[in-house]
Amino acid sequence: MFDSLSDRLGEVFDRLRGRGALTEDDVGVALREIRIALLEADVALPVVREFVAAVREKAIGQEVLRSVTPGQMVVKIVHDHLVSVLGGDDAGGGRSGGLDLNAPSPVGVMLVGLQGSGKTTTAAKIASRLKNRERKKVLMASLDVQRPAAQEQLAQLGRQIGVTTLPIVPGERPVAITQRALQTARSEGYDVVLYDTAGRLHVNEELMLEVAAVRDTAQPHQTLLVADAMTGQDAVNVAKAFGERAGVTGVVLTRVDGDSRGGAALSMRAITGKPIVFIGVGERIEALEQFHPERIAGRILGMGDVVSLVEKAAETADQEEAQKLAKKLEKGNFDLDDLAGQLRQLRRMGGMSGMLGMLPGIGKVKKQIEEANIDESIIKRQEAIISSMTKAERRNPKLLNASRRLRIAAGSGTSVPEINRLLKQYQDMAGMMKKMKKLGRKGLMRHGLSALMPQGFR
Repeated sequence: MFDSLSDRLGEVFDRLRGRGALTEDDVGVALREIRIALLEADVALPVVREFVAAVREKAIGQEVLRSVTPGQMVVKIVHDHLVSVLGGDDAGGGRSGGLDLNAPSPVGVMLVGLQGSGKTTTAAKIASRLKNRERKKVLMASLDVQRPAAQEQLAQLGRQIGVTTLPIVPGERPVAITQRALQTARSEGYDVVLYDTAGRLHVNEELMLEVAAVRDTAQPHQTLLVADAMTGQDAVNVAKAFGERAGVTGVVLTRVDGDSRGGAALSMRAITGKPIVFIGVGERIEALEQFHPERIAGRILGMGDVVSLVEKAAETADQEEAQKLAKKLEKGNFDLDDLAGQLRQLRRMGGMSGMLGMLPGIGKVKKQIEEANIDESIIKRQEAIISSMTKAERRNPKLLNASRRLRIAAGSGTSVPEINRLLKQYQDMAGMMKKMKKLGRKGLMRHGLSALMPQGFR
């Protein structure tokens, strides 16, 4: 989402770092370019003015201009202020506290927003997160009686993730649905009730009266505004309207993985004064991330987000599978089933592009990566190849003669050269595993990872 903003800011900071000393004029030119970059990213004008003024005040101080690395000091000031604008001044030292459920059960969470912002899918994502990570018993209730099949959509999502949805009663109005959901949650011991309200194409009085009536009935502990990150500055007007009438306590930004310019994220917190709780980073149910101001600021300034990458790896890893693999590696064994497991793990983490986007300094080589044209579908194709093999072939790839490779190519919809490339990749990995066993832990510590590399790379 922040690619264009990252590129523009990166160019400004590269010029600042290249200078041995900075004058006030140098800082002024840089701040003008930062102002333009923020406006082009669709950040609201009042937020841009405040941002530039605050950075200017700190950046022209003597401790910056006379420091050993003034360019780096300016980058740090911009980073710190980005964290503050994104909500890093909230309790938690720059980290979002997530969804606040500190209230008597059943805790009510109401989702509001415009039609098409992704409320229903977001409700399912939050419900799945609460069920799987926090072990909460969740009830979802659709109050959207305007959009055709909206209630059935939530019911289908509920079945998909294993979360109960309130049974549909044809013709029932939103306030009555809310009362029934609250009564069901209390009588059946639910921890959380998610209310998915109806949206409209534009903010209007009818919508606001309905939302207010539902709020008065449900008395939700949290009211989350679900906003499409691609709406730009208009998202700020939406936030103001819902904030005044619906009592918004937090924001969820959807379609953050799209080609939006990032202005909504930088404007929402500053305009509403409410934290961004979650960001939607894809269509999958699992594609919902807790919002961390410090990490997002790091991504914008090209510093990467290694912490989120490690967390994603831990979340998507199959612990039982990892333990089995570790035991096999100790013996120097590595077969095609193990390779398939690693491919699945890579796909769960968002593929190569998803992982690369979180690495520090990746913006410097982004053009080369784009030119390399990484084909994400190759992971699925390789999984299909391995799935088309018999158990014996996966355990002993030496069995794969020419006729077997032809059969596998036909069964997986691939070609023999693709199978050969996969087997070469497997042989390289298997050879590395055997070296690890031979060296042992002491040998690895003595020689380092270079001992595992082919002769030509050492």
